[in-house]
Amino acid sequence: MDSERNSERAFFAVLALLFAASTAVTISWCASMSAMRGMPMPGGWTMSMAWMRMPGQTWAGAAASFLGMWVVMMAAMMLPSLVPALWRYRRAVGNTGEARSGRLTALVGAGYFLVWIAFGVAVFPLGVALAAVEMRLPALARAVPILLGVAVLIAGAFQFTALKARQLACCRQAPRRIRTLAAHAGAAFRYGLRLGMHCALCCAGLTGILLVIGVMDLRAMAAVTAAITVERLAPGGERAARAIGVVVVAAGLFLIAQAAGL
Repeated sequence: MDSERNSERAFFAVLALLFAASTAVTISWCASMSAMRGMPMPGGWTMSMAWMRMPGQTWAGAAASFLGMWVVMMAAMMLPSLVPALWRYRRAVGNTGEARSGRLTALVGAGYFLVWIAFGVAVFPLGVALAAVEMRLPALARAVPILLGVAVLIAGAFQFTALKARQLACCRQAPRRIRTLAAHAGAAFRYGLRLGMHCALCCAGLTGILLVIGVMDLRAMAAVTAAITVERLAPGGERAARAIGVVVVAAGLFLIAQAAGL
């Protein structure tokens, strides 16, 4: 009994340290990014430094810097809602021994975050390409504030879709097959990949808000993290997701009206 309690304390202590470290690094990065002025654009908005190279930096270096920032940021944002899933898995394979169950749980986490790394790899070139187009087309740049509001509105509408409900159910419920998973590295890693895919699809709208508002905006990051955590962990998660959708739709309409000068 004591060994089980010690194992549980160690598990949550490690994850708490990871969360604290990733949050601290993310806040530090955000502070350094906000200290550097972005590029003022037609339409009265400022382009984020996340999609630009620093002086003397190669595009490969810029991509590596963004990806490192993205991974740490995702760890800070997703760990609060991921911990229960990791704990359920660890308990399911607990009969393999403490050390082995710990390694298998770490592999689940590795598979989960690999999905988010792939997401970041796809996002960076798209963000850079869009930024280049906006710099070349002033008319498009002037339309960005309205387009931002439309993107937020679409993200809010996504909260009411059947796809969102299915993926949220997969994220919230312990999979029925978890107790029949083979307790070896390959199965653990594949389970982490599946968990990551469900999570990425479930969070598509909310993550999209973060990308369009500002990938290193601490306020947006805190709001999105809170929304993801609430809809995953609070009782009545689907109702919480719809309530969040109402707030996001209202925010999108407000941004559109503000950009249109209404």
